[in-house]
Amino acid sequence: MNARRILVVDNEAKMRRILELSLKSLGHDVLEAGDGMEALAIIEQQSIDLVLTDLRMPRMDGIALLEALRERSQDVPVIVMTAYATIETAVAAMKLGAIDYIIRPFEMETVEMAVTRALAMQAVQRENYYLREEISRGWGEFIGVSPAMQALYELIRQVAPTRSNAFIVGETGTGKELVARAIHQASGRQGLFVPINCAAIPTELLETELFGHVKGAFTGALRDRVGKCELASGGTIFLDEITEMPSSLQAKLLRVLQEGRIERLGANAAIPVDLRVVAATNREPLEAVEAGLLRRDLYFRLNVVRIDVPRLRDRQGDMTILANHFLNKYSLELGRATPRLSARALERLEAYDWPGNVRELENLMERAAVLCRDGEVGATLLPAELSREATASPPHAAPVPEGSLALKDRVESLERQLIEAALARSDNNKAAAARLLGVSERTLWYKLKTYQM
Repeated sequence: MNARRILVVDNEAKMRRILELSLKSLGHDVLEAGDGMEALAIIEQQSIDLVLTDLRMPRMDGIALLEALRERSQDVPVIVMTAYATIETAVAAMKLGAIDYIIRPFEMETVEMAVTRALAMQAVQRENYYLREEISRGWGEFIGVSPAMQALYELIRQVAPTRSNAFIVGETGTGKELVARAIHQASGRQGLFVPINCAAIPTELLETELFGHVKGAFTGALRDRVGKCELASGGTIFLDEITEMPSSLQAKLLRVLQEGRIERLGANAAIPVDLRVVAATNREPLEAVEAGLLRRDLYFRLNVVRIDVPRLRDRQGDMTILANHFLNKYSLELGRATPRLSARALERLEAYDWPGNVRELENLMERAAVLCRDGEVGATLLPAELSREATASPPHAAPVPEGSLALKDRVESLERQLIEAALARSDNNKAAAARLLGVSERTLWYKLKTYQM
C-alpha cells in the first residue's frame, strides 16, 4: 500500500508515540494532536488521509471532533479508540461518520489491521467516486467532457426528435454507431434500431440482407426472409460504411426512401415501411461522390443533417477520463483492482496521434489491464509506437497563434494546463493536486471556479 498521512489524536503522549512508531513501521507519515481542537487546526492546513482518535479528551473529545468534521464537510475517514465502550458511544460515533471502533486496551496488530482496511476502503471509494463523477459528466452512453463532445451531444439532442435522416462522418473508431444509437434512443420511435455494416457483407448477399427475399427467389432460398429495412420499419436503420454499398443497390435504397415501400427479392407485392435512415462513413462524403463511390442523389437524400464525430486527438481533456474508464472496465472483468496510470504513461497517451481513435485506446487499456502487475500502468507497458511518436512529436509543441502573446492570456493558459496535469496525476484528488501545484486547496478551488473547470 502506498504511504498515507495519518493523524493520531490522543491526550496521552505515550500512546501517541506508540501509535506513531507502529504506523511508521507500515510506511505511513504520522502527525500528532493532543485533542480535537489541535486536530482540526492540522486538518484545516494539511491533507490528511486518515484520523485515529481517542474518544475521551480535554477541550474537544472524539465525538465533538467528528461533529466538527461533518460541519466542515470534511470526508476524511476516522477510526475511534476508547476504553469507555458503550453501545451508545459506538452508535453515536458511527452515525457521525466513524468507519471503525477499537476498544482499549488493544494489540497493535488490531490497530494496524483497522488502519490498513480503512485506507484500502478509502482508495476504492475515491476511485469509484472519481469514475462515477467523470463518466456522469458525459451524456447517455458517451464518455467525455471536452467542448467537441459537448457540441456533439447538443447536435444529437436537436436532431433526434425529428424524422430527418442523418449522415454521420468520422474516422474509424470514433464511435459512429454509438452516435446512431443515441439518435434512435432519443427519437421516441418505437421500432427497432437495426445496424448493418455495408463493408462487412459480400456484395451478392447485401441486397437480400437489406430487402429480404421470398422462397425460391434464387438457389438456396428455402424460405421467406425478412430484410433489415422491413425490420427497421417504425424505427431506425443504421447503414455503416455506406460508400461500400454497390451503386445499383444505392439506387434501390433511394427509391425505397422516396416511395416508402420495399420489395423482397423475387416478390411482386410492395411492402410499406416507415424508415428513418442514419448513414455513416469514414470518408469525406463529397469526395466519395466525386470518386463515384456514393450516388449524388442518395447523398443529398441522406445528408439532411451532417454529424461530424470528433477524433480522439481533438477531444482535449477526455484522455484521462476515457483511459481510466477502460482500465476500470477490464480490471473488473479480470477480477483485479484497477491500476493507476503513471504521469509518464499519460503523457505518452496525450502525445500519440490515435489513428484508431477511441477503439484503439480501449484495446490498449485492455492490454494494460491484462499485463499490469504492480498497481500502476507505467510507460513501459505501452506499445513501442507510442514511445516513438511521443519522442518525435512532443505534446503542446504547436506554435503560438498570431495575436495571442498577451501575458495574462498566456499565463492563464499555462495555469489551466498545469491544473489539468495535477488533477490527472492525483486522480482528481483536489488536496493532492494542490500539493503538487504548491498552492493551498482553497487557491486551487478558486482557480477551478475562475476558469470554469
